[in-house]
Amino acid sequence: MSDEFYIKRCLELAALGIGNVSPNPMVGCVIVANGEIIGEGYHQQYGQAHAEPNAVKAVLDKYGDEAENLLKQATAYVNLEPCAHFGKTPPCADLLVKHQLKKVVIGNRDPFSGVDGKGIEKLKAAGIGVESGILDEECRHFNRRFFTRIKQQRPYIILKWAETANGYFATNDGHQKWISGALAKRLAHQWRTEEDAILIGKQTAIIDNPELTARNWPGKNPIRLVIDKHLQVPQSNHIYNAEAKTIIFNEIKTDVEGNIHYIQMEDMHFYLPQKIAFQLYLMDIQSVIIEGGANLLKQFLDAGLWDEARIFTSANSWTDGIASPNINGSLKEQIEIEKDKLSIYINNINK
Repeated sequence: MSDEFYIKRCLELAALGIGNVSPNPMVGCVIVANGEIIGEGYHQQYGQAHAEPNAVKAVLDKYGDEAENLLKQATAYVNLEPCAHFGKTPPCADLLVKHQLKKVVIGNRDPFSGVDGKGIEKLKAAGIGVESGILDEECRHFNRRFFTRIKQQRPYIILKWAETANGYFATNDGHQKWISGALAKRLAHQWRTEEDAILIGKQTAIIDNPELTARNWPGKNPIRLVIDKHLQVPQSNHIYNAEAKTIIFNEIKTDVEGNIHYIQMEDMHFYLPQKIAFQLYLMDIQSVIIEGGANLLKQFLDAGLWDEARIFTSANSWTDGIASPNINGSLKEQIEIEKDKLSIYINNINK
């Protein structure tokens, strides 16, 4: 099998950790000896063992006394450079050196300053063959959340909304009216399990009274983020329940009350997207879905602070309503979701 085949397998394994390893990257590892996979592993949970130790352990558990000799003949494939620093776990590069692997094949070099080539240097210094840059672009896109946080000092920002066939986003009278279908809703809940946080504005919190949880899909709830400058959202609303950690950005107070965290900001009417993005970076929030309303989405669009936009278009039309935001990006994909159409756009400016 080719190097590309095994790196793709690393990505398949790494994807099993989505939603659970942030702010770390998603990493998978495949160990091959004599043309056969002898061990696999992936980073399963933030703070726990990385992909390489899990793969090595799989070899040790399966092959017992034969394991050490097999590892000396083996090639380890990993979609991101093995770490070289002590964090919550020991350096993975040291583990591969300890077991004297023959070769390590890498997808991406790690942009984090604590690694950034140091893992490769450790391996080469120990006489281990290293090849990197295999499926580099594919691996980089796969860990786009991590690369955005490290290189741009902000979270990966996903805009999401639904619109009618004739471009309306919400009703004029402020009453909630569902646009997309049940399957689109379920998919949106899956996305919530995959990202760190979800952001809405005050009007959405009051009018729609959303729960912002992933109740229609198995997995964790995202951190709920609400922009409520003057703390006008009633505390009886769903965002104040105990289902998830909730952060309220406001101009009045900084406080913690159970799972509700108030963060005070000054002059929220100036550069709000930039302030929110930087604050989330400081909090190690690696990705965020912005669900509106229209004004909040427009602010991030106008600031150019977004990476992906996921837009559901219904087959139904309304006679009037609030117009949907205008998207200026490259259409990457369109998918039929029952009677809805999902369009995914990419902001090329940030690439």
